[in-house]
Amino acid sequence: MQYDFLVRLQELSSPLLDAAANILSLLGEQGVMIVVLVVIYYIVGKKEAFAVFSSLLIAEVVTNTIKAVVRAPRPFMVHPTLAADRLETATGYSFPSGHTTGAAAFYPALARLNGKAWAIAVAIVLAILIGLSRNYLAVHWPVDVIVGLMIGLVSSLALSPHLAKWYEDEEKRLKFCRIACPISLAAALLLTAHMSLLGGDERAWGDLMRLLALSGGAWAGCMLETRKVSFRVQHRPLKAVAVIGLTLVGVIGIMALKPLFPSPFDQLGAFIRYSILGLWAIGLSPLICLRLGLLDSASSDS
Repeated sequence: MQYDFLVRLQELSSPLLDAAANILSLLGEQGVMIVVLVVIYYIVGKKEAFAVFSSLLIAEVVTNTIKAVVRAPRPFMVHPTLAADRLETATGYSFPSGHTTGAAAFYPALARLNGKAWAIAVAIVLAILIGLSRNYLAVHWPVDVIVGLMIGLVSSLALSPHLAKWYEDEEKRLKFCRIACPISLAAALLLTAHMSLLGGDERAWGDLMRLLALSGGAWAGCMLETRKVSFRVQHRPLKAVAVIGLTLVGVIGIMALKPLFPSPFDQLGAFIRYSILGLWAIGLSPLICLRLGLLDSASSDS
C-alpha cells in the first residue's frame, strides 16, 4: 500500500511539481532553520528563539533516536525503480522522517509567536506539504511522514509554550541548561566513541550525535549569554544586519573546518564542530558583538 502511494505520486510528476517538491524539501532542512533562528534570536526575542530552537532540537533528538533503533531502509533502497531525488539529504535511515519532524516542530512553534490560529494552521499545512514532498522524492515512506509529523507537532504545540515560560524564569532556564548541557555532550561523546572506536553504524548514530553535540553547545551558550552578556534585541537595521552577518559567517566558518578532520577522525571532528557551532551562535557571537558595540546589554537599562 505504501509503495503504491509513492508510485501514484510519481505518476503525477512534472517539472513544476519537481521544482515545488525540491523547494518544500529545502524548507525542511537545517540551513534554512538556522538562518531564521539567528534572525529571531537577535531581532525578535531570546525567549522566542529559545522556545522554537528547543522545540526543534527535542523533536529531532526523539526522531533520530527512533531512526537509530528501527533502522528502516528508505523507499528507493527497497524499490530501485522509484525515481528518487535530493539523495544528499537522505543521510540516515527512513523511519521517522527527519524533515517532517523538523518542519512540524519548527514552523508551528514559529507561528505561535504570531499568536493567531490561522498562522498555526498555515504552518501545520506547510509541515504536511514538506512531508509529502519527501514522499514525492521517494526518500520516505508515508508512515515515516505521519509519525514525524506527530512527533514534531507534540513538540511545537505542547512543549514550546512551557519552554518559553522556562526562559522567562532565569533560575529555571539555567537549571535546565545545567542539566541538558552535560547530558547532551556526554551522550554525543559516547556515540562518537562508539562509531570511531567500536565500528558503530555511522548511518544510524551520526545524525543523532551531531544533534546532541549541537544541543550541548547551545545550552552552554545559553548559560554564557545569561551570565556574561544578557543582550537586548537589536532594532537598529544596520547593526542588526551586522550582528546576523557576523554570526552566520562564523557558522559557515565552523562548518568549513570539516576537511581538517579526515577519516578516522571525521566523527570526532563532527562532534567538535557542532559543539562549537551551538556555543558560537548562542553565546560567543553575542559576547563578541557586545564587545564590538553591535549589541547592548540589558543590564545597562537598570
